[in-house]
Amino acid sequence: MGSGIYSGLKRLADVAMAMLLLIVLSPLMAVVAVAVKLGSPGPVFYRHVRCGRSGRRFRMIKFRTMRKTADQEGAAVTTAGDPRVTKVGRFLRKTKLDELPQLWNVLCGDMSIVGPRPQVAFFIKSHYPDDERRTILSVRPGITGPTQVMCRHEEEMLAEQPDPDSFYKYTLLPRKIASDVWYVRNVGPVEDLRCVATTAIACINLNPAGSRTL
Repeated sequence: MGSGIYSGLKRLADVAMAMLLLIVLSPLMAVVAVAVKLGSPGPVFYRHVRCGRSGRRFRMIKFRTMRKTADQEGAAVTTAGDPRVTKVGRFLRKTKLDELPQLWNVLCGDMSIVGPRPQVAFFIKSHYPDDERRTILSVRPGITGPTQVMCRHEEEMLAEQPDPDSFYKYTLLPRKIASDVWYVRNVGPVEDLRCVATTAIACINLNPAGSRTL
């Protein structure tokens, strides 16, 4: 199947799946929204600017898991046990329920169900080699993908490092870049279905020790 044909079919599948999941999961999302609002002062949603296809920036939506002043209170990377994370937020991060609003990003065309991990512009500009940057930004970023599954327990791993920020930039980020490049070069229905299935299994298995290999 040609890449152009699959890209078009994938977009149709993304829209259909996003619409279906938003309808089916709307009661759950409503419960989560109430829990976030009652759990701590601040908005229900957190919007953060990420780089999408062709480098176009968009606001990625998540349920808020940290204090509303978290961006001014600590490091750019979040580790397990970060005091900025709320009690409700810890549960949402562990179960990945905080990412459900990204289905709206998929519906709007900013993201795909499966794709490279959406990244902030700073890291794209400062840490992505030119060839890798062009490759990764040639497709829509995804809610899930090989990199997201591989780094499911990233916060626990960062918490074990003496310098989490340096570990992220110079050890973990290059691995993420390599994984995203591999995905783009091997994109296809088999790989996408495998990612969706792996993500579903990972969400059921909430044991942090289950996916700590990078």
